[in-house]
Amino acid sequence: MIRSFFLSAVTALSLVVHPVQAESVDDMVEVSVLTGWRMADGSHVAALKFALEDGWKTYWRAPGEAGIPPRFNWSGSRNLAGVAVEWPTPQQTITNGMRTIGYEHSLILPIRLDPINTGQPIHLAGELEIGICSDICVPVTVKVSQGLSRGITTPDPQIAAALASRPYTAQEAGVGRVACQVTPIEGGLGIVAEVDMAKMGEGELAVIETDNPDLWVTQAVTSRRGNRLRAQTEVYHAEGHSFALNRAGLRITILSSGDAVDIRGCAAP
Repeated sequence: MIRSFFLSAVTALSLVVHPVQAESVDDMVEVSVLTGWRMADGSHVAALKFALEDGWKTYWRAPGEAGIPPRFNWSGSRNLAGVAVEWPTPQQTITNGMRTIGYEHSLILPIRLDPINTGQPIHLAGELEIGICSDICVPVTVKVSQGLSRGITTPDPQIAAALASRPYTAQEAGVGRVACQVTPIEGGLGIVAEVDMAKMGEGELAVIETDNPDLWVTQAVTSRRGNRLRAQTEVYHAEGHSFALNRAGLRITILSSGDAVDIRGCAAP
């Protein structure tokens, strides 16, 4: 069962991901660094700016049925202790009949940086592995490098606007009970999540993620009855191993045509 599941997933992805030799990365997307500002606590807020050519889009952290998940490598940076990516609310789109989650035209992606030494500048050097899509989907690798001065303290309006466009927290959205029933299935675990919250818009989609990068979560089937949203999904280990599920590490993002909400943790029923 699990073997056929992963074969089906790989087959679906191969239908839309093809190498492109006639176009360079610059023909599809340009990536630059917005230098941002240093916070009073010593952390630094910067951003990656993706300028996509007409007709191309890129993906959110959980890209959907046939998207390519982004990967970031900051190991070439100096005076950098940690990086947190702050994702703005993405859009749902249909690519070759499959739902994907991402951004069109442009993306300002804020990143919060913790320096090793708060009194010194940060040199940010990253290698980004991203997918971009038009009629086909293309995996590309982009390198960025930028010095970030500790002397700039005025917020960048572009980055501030992107931070403001994040999903609501559960508290901000007035979310009530969040419970997940977890049951063994062949090769993995089934999850049924129930969230008590008012409808945020049309086309609601619940995206469930775990805190274990070795786990594969299928796209949830989302339904609603009154003020209770229900999402049903399955979780498998990428290499077919047995695994335990950390309920506190579950992350449920509910997207819609209106607002979105980011829920952390899921209690037992």
